[in-house]
Amino acid sequence: MRLFLTLLALCAVLFVASLTSGQITAGVSESLAALFARDGLPLSVVMQEIRLPRAILAVMIGASLGMAGAAMQGFLRNPLAEPGLIGVSGSAALGAVLAIQTGLTLVCPLALPLAALTGAVLAVLLILMLAGPRGASITLILAGIAISALAAALTSLVLNLSPNPFAAADIVFWMMGSLADRSFVHVWLALPFMAVGWVLLILSGRGLDALTLGEDAAHAMGINLTRLRLMVVIGTASAVGAATAVAGAIGFVGLVVPHLLRRFVGARPSALLWASALGGAAMVLAADIAVREILPQRDLKLGVLMALVGAPLFLHLIFKTRKEMA
Repeated sequence: MRLFLTLLALCAVLFVASLTSGQITAGVSESLAALFARDGLPLSVVMQEIRLPRAILAVMIGASLGMAGAAMQGFLRNPLAEPGLIGVSGSAALGAVLAIQTGLTLVCPLALPLAALTGAVLAVLLILMLAGPRGASITLILAGIAISALAAALTSLVLNLSPNPFAAADIVFWMMGSLADRSFVHVWLALPFMAVGWVLLILSGRGLDALTLGEDAAHAMGINLTRLRLMVVIGTASAVGAATAVAGAIGFVGLVVPHLLRRFVGARPSALLWASALGGAAMVLAADIAVREILPQRDLKLGVLMALVGAPLFLHLIFKTRKEMA
């Protein structure tokens, strides 16, 4: 309970900080008052139509990535597993890339996230088809790796053959991941898919707890492993696919956050799901604030910053784990 309250308080503080971060400087009380004003002033418009949806998306995306990472690690019983392992992120990125390359985004602004969601859905169907309804975890991993590699290869092919340098530049910048220029349209588009993913992953908590004792023990406890697997895969795909669709590729959240919080929950997957959701939200909020404060004039991408911070942090965790096991 103490961890939950601490993470919740941290998210609340960072949420307020996100609302008050940006090039338009104003006091905290003035900025928060502008959230509810109907005066049409520039600060009110910025707070209500730019900063508020951006902060909400940061919470949604961080929670989705953190919870999905904890679920994948619990299901595969591997602390190195992460949501991108099943190829959903790469497939969603491929769908978005095709939307940019074909010019659909010029016709309909929502074509990009919708194409990315379509790519994520197709990836899930392919994974379930390749792995089979009763396939082992290793089969699921191999299917995900194959789909991820294929999506990456096709994305590279599109970039290689792109005759339009401006489209290629848009593709590269989108794949870096960002929450800039997002609106409530993106929030409402992603929320239903993320909500489905959250519900499925939370409902899988009991099964993930039982799975820590092994598949045979979990089966003896009445856990339907096929159903559990479908819940984890579809829940992860729904949450992560929607996150990638509206913000691009943002890595390391689902890998690092469960690692940092696992010791505080006694390595119980069901408790780690909630903790990782709040921890992921806090991490993405903090990173998005840093993006706006470090280089406000250069449009530093969120995915780039997450990689720069997440990779060294993960290496530190690896060395720390090696010392503890020695």
